[in-house]
Order: sequence, then structure tokens, then C-alpha cells
Amino acid sequence: MFVAIQKRGKRHAGLMMLRLLTKKLLNLISFLPSPRTDHNVFELDEDLEEPNMVPKDVKEGHFAVISVKGGEKKRFILDLRYLRNPEFLELLEKAKEEYGFQKEGVLILPCQPEELQKI
Repeated sequence: MFVAIQKRGKRHAGLMMLRLLTKKLLNLISFLPSPRTDHNVFELDEDLEEPNMVPKDVKEGHFAVISVKGGEKKRFILDLRYLRNPEFLELLEKAKEEYGFQKEGVLILPCQPEELQKI
């Protein structure tokens, strides 16, 4: 019985961590620059009717990011489990430092696409 309670506690702690990381990501996403406001950045969301709509290729439980470094850019669709990955969280911190916070827009990570693929 003690083992079952212990497992339940770990599961609860894991869910709480995921909830916290999800809130942080949503907060970060809401402050990054929108590709619609800066036409020199990206035109990846042209098929969207409204700027706040989620693209059709981003399924439930996933989120989109763009990897940018040295003129090279690539869009990725990632599972929410990446929010628990320390390497990915480090990239989020770099994005916060490099791009600051804006009101809305796509999440841009300052790394080579190959770096993100390795994670």
C-alpha cells in the first residue's frame, strides 16, 4: 500500500511539473513577436484566418516552434513532453534572453535546426 501511495505521489508531482511548464511555455509564447507584425521574419502562417488560431498541422498535445540561427530556419511540431526536457528548457531560456517578450506570436528558438533535432 505504501508503494502505491508513493507512486501516486510521484505521478501527481510529475503532473504538477507538466502543468507548471505548460503555463510557462504559454506565457513565453504569448510574449514572443508575431510573424504577422514583422514581415522580414517569417510568413509561415499565411493560411491562418486569424493571428491567434492554431495551425491545422499542430495537433492536440503539440506545439510549434521555429529554430533560427545564422539565417537558417526550420519549423518543428513538438510533443508537450519536450517541456520536461532540460535541454529544451535551456533553449527556452535562450529565446527569452535573445528575443525578449512581446505580446503574441510564434515561439522562436535561437539554435540551429540540427541542435533541436538532436534533443
